[in-house]
Amino acid sequence: MNEFTSDVAFTPTVKAIQSRKGSRDSYARVEQRGGWQATITPDLAAFVEAQISVFLATANAEGQPYVQHRGGPAGFLKVLDDHTIGFADFSGNRQFITQGNLQDNHQAFLFLIDYMLRQRIKVWGRARVIENDPDLTAKLMPAGYQARPEQVILFTVTAWDANCPQHIPQRFEATDVAAALAERDRRIAGLEREIAGLRDGAAAKV
Repeated sequence: MNEFTSDVAFTPTVKAIQSRKGSRDSYARVEQRGGWQATITPDLAAFVEAQISVFLATANAEGQPYVQHRGGPAGFLKVLDDHTIGFADFSGNRQFITQGNLQDNHQAFLFLIDYMLRQRIKVWGRARVIENDPDLTAKLMPAGYQARPEQVILFTVTAWDANCPQHIPQRFEATDVAAALAERDRRIAGLEREIAGLRDGAAAKV
C-alpha cells in the first residue's frame, strides 16, 4: 500500500531524483497536506464529461507501454460514481492491444487535455474491459452517435492531479470557431441592414 496517493507516480527512484534536483521538499509538503485526490470531485466530473478526446495508457505483462486515443461527443466519458469513469469502446482497427494489455496488467492511466482552457488532468487507476453487457453499453453509448460499440471500459480512479497550463498551446475546436464566425456574420448582416435603413431614411428626408 502506498503511504501517499501520489506514490502511484512518485516511486522511491522518482523521489531520489526530486531530492537531487531540488523539488522533493515542495512535493513532500503536498504529501503532508494529504497528497493528490483519490475521489472524483464535482469539478473533476464536470471536466471529464465535457471532453471529446482522451488518451488511455496501458502496459503489457512485460511493461511495454501503449497509448491509445479515444474520442466522441461531449459526454462520451461518463462518471458513474466517485471512483469510476466509464465509456463505450467503439469498434476500430481491431488490433485489441489495449484489451490485451488490460487482461495481463490492469494498471492504466488517463490523460485529459482541454486546449481551449489550457487545462490538463492526469488520472491513475485500474481499468477493465466489459463484454456482452447490453444494458451497460446502452447506458454509456452517446445518444445519436454514429459508431458501433464493441465493448465497455470501466476505469477505477486511485489518484489524480491537475497540471499547470505552462506550454499548453491554446487551440479551439473547429465547431466552436464555426459557430463564432456564424454569429459574427449574423451580427454583421444585421448591422448592414440597419445601416441601409438609416441611409434610406436619410435619403427620404433630402
